[in-house]
Amino acid sequence: MRAISKTPGKTHYDVVIVGGAIMGSSVAWFLTENPDFDGSVLVVERDPGYLNCSTAHTNSCMRQQFSTAINIKVSQFAAEFVRNFQRYLGHDPRVPALSIQNFGYLYLADTEAAAQQLRDNQRVQAACGAGTRLLTPAQILDQYPFYQLDDIVLGSHNTVDEGYFDGTTLFEWWRRQARERGVEFIANEVQGMRLNPAGTRVEAVTLASGDTIGCATVVNASGPRAALTARMAGIELPVEPRKRYTFIFSAEQPLARDLPLTIDPSGVHVRSDGGLYMAGCTPEPDPAVAPDDFDQDHSLWQDKVWPVLAARIPSFAAIRLQHSWAGHYAYNTFDQNAVLGPHPVVGNFMFINGFSGHGLQQSPAMGRGLAELITHGRYRTLDMSAFSYARIVANDVLTERAVI
Repeated sequence: MRAISKTPGKTHYDVVIVGGAIMGSSVAWFLTENPDFDGSVLVVERDPGYLNCSTAHTNSCMRQQFSTAINIKVSQFAAEFVRNFQRYLGHDPRVPALSIQNFGYLYLADTEAAAQQLRDNQRVQAACGAGTRLLTPAQILDQYPFYQLDDIVLGSHNTVDEGYFDGTTLFEWWRRQARERGVEFIANEVQGMRLNPAGTRVEAVTLASGDTIGCATVVNASGPRAALTARMAGIELPVEPRKRYTFIFSAEQPLARDLPLTIDPSGVHVRSDGGLYMAGCTPEPDPAVAPDDFDQDHSLWQDKVWPVLAARIPSFAAIRLQHSWAGHYAYNTFDQNAVLGPHPVVGNFMFINGFSGHGLQQSPAMGRGLAELITHGRYRTLDMSAFSYARIVANDVLTERAVI
């Protein structure tokens, strides 16, 4: 694979993608996969080592336990894509097979109101063909006797296309094949945009190197920096970096079987991770942070995560923290759902933003959908119009009740 240049090879591209991590690479790859697209594509990535992007800090999870049909269908396509990865990538002999570690998510409800929400969610999931089962505490303990469930009213669990997968390999091969098919990736940064006199189109982007690049379409795939990118086009986008913490630990008494990704009512979640375990939680308070702020709050493990783990799984009273990190959600403060498609005024400015922690598992459907919009002007497979920016203008919240 050739080295990534800092300088674009042309002065005009049909599509300029701002950000080359999972979403930018997905759009780029799906454009090359679309037989009706024959344009030029430039991907501008400010961090070509991808050391600080959300993709690098992901836990590569996959679930169908959402409360809205569109989010379920988006993840179902992701599961299909992962299970058939080699076929989707053209049976390239270099491409490895991928699989989903189907230990599932286990949501625990400790109140009747929370239990009713699980029942409501399960009805939506079942209508979409998901295999979610509602379980009483006794039924949970019959399969997973290591929990302490005295306070639990109900659980929901799905072991079909739900768990985690190798997101790094997905990302690497999208990027590699896109470059081999002619997509140009450069190590640079978009620092400005020039609009036409009417303010209805982005005519060019300005790079940190001083280059000005003309474009027919701009794609905002800049993750937690999405609002900064949108502002260059005079657009306000309610997406901000929110810090999330991941903890890898070992147990003195390992569990006898794999631990589902367990969502405790406290907000702490934990799952098996090879021979170790992975836990995480949302900090309280949960403010916006600077895009380059990855400092860790080490008290979170000691004061919140470990006590919750030990109470829910008594075997975890004796555990040792092995590693931890802080990453960023590209958090949509409007409704925690994706923003996808064109701006209603600046018509060639495309969003693929605001995934609020769901990005990796949503990247196949989102990249495919945006590539269809760019190429055909409409969605051809899955109708993703529920994610449009227009809902923000109309103050029409897309309510998703299963946000972790």
